[in-house]
Formats: sequence, C-alpha cells, structure tokens
Amino acid sequence: MKTLCFLALLAVPASAVTLQQDCRGPGSIGTALMNPDGTITLNIRTIPGGPLDGVVASKPGDANYARILSHLGGMQPGEKKPVPPWC
Repeated sequence: MKTLCFLALLAVPASAVTLQQDCRGPGSIGTALMNPDGTITLNIRTIPGGPLDGVVASKPGDANYARILSHLGGMQPGEKKPVPPWC
C-alpha cells in the first residue's frame, strides 16, 4: 500500500513540487543511491528489513527528478542515504 502511495506521489505535476517537496515523515522507507551519471535509484520497502517492494530510478531531466532530490535533502554521485517517507 505504501508503495502505491509513493508511486502516486511521483505522478503529481511539477507545479505541486513546492507544496510537497519538503514534507518528510520520520523514519525510512528504503535507500537511495546516486550513480556517477546523477541517476537516483530508490529501493523501497514497506516493512523495515522486509522484502524489496519497489525500485524507482530517476535520471537528471526526468519530470520528478528535482522533487526526489529535494525530498532526499540533496545527494552527490556515489552517495547512499535513507529515504524518508513522503507525507
């Protein structure tokens, strides 16, 4: 269910970015890794330590890239960090 909510948030138009980009819930729903080319890969789990529920990759220039990067608090190539839940 959380994965569906997460994927639905990615479908929000860019005009809504300023309203939601800084809304972070406590904890983590997975990990984010930034590749050398800037692609961000999100590995999402609905249950901590549970099976992988979904993978989302976003490249620079993709419609939701800036929103994802902002939600993560920024990243550098090679960096891996937890993904906070979206509100």
